[in-house]
Amino acid sequence: MSHVLITGMSGAGKTTLLDELSRRGHRTIDTDYDGWVLPDGTWDEPRMSALLASDQTLVVSGTVENQGRFYDRFAAVVLLTAPLDVLIKRVETRTSNPWGRAESEQSLIRRQVSDVEPLLRRSASLELDGRRPVSGLADEVECLLVATSDGRL
Repeated sequence: MSHVLITGMSGAGKTTLLDELSRRGHRTIDTDYDGWVLPDGTWDEPRMSALLASDQTLVVSGTVENQGRFYDRFAAVVLLTAPLDVLIKRVETRTSNPWGRAESEQSLIRRQVSDVEPLLRRSASLELDGRRPVSGLADEVECLLVATSDGRL
């Protein structure tokens, strides 16, 4: 059993990476959808606790204020990053999620890159460049899943 968290700023490629891992047969949870995040922008703690109590190997994605409360239940925390101009371009052009097109949302991304991303970096087990091909990123996360479930990490 291994639980891995993929975190990072909007536009870093978290959903794309999760989609690839899901395509490869892994159980994935994108907490941006299906009610994982409460109106105050935090994870639903009882629901997340129940999920992470399972023995099933899974990859969770999200970036919320209270995610640090759960770090001890993840075998690894992976920070997916990209330069600010890449993040902005991605959120402007993505078709799967309209969030990030408004200037106010892009301003928030800019602030989060300077204020939040350094905090995420300090607590991450691994940082991956979200500009890399998704297949290679998925390969690394799969290796991490195997290593953490075998107790090698």
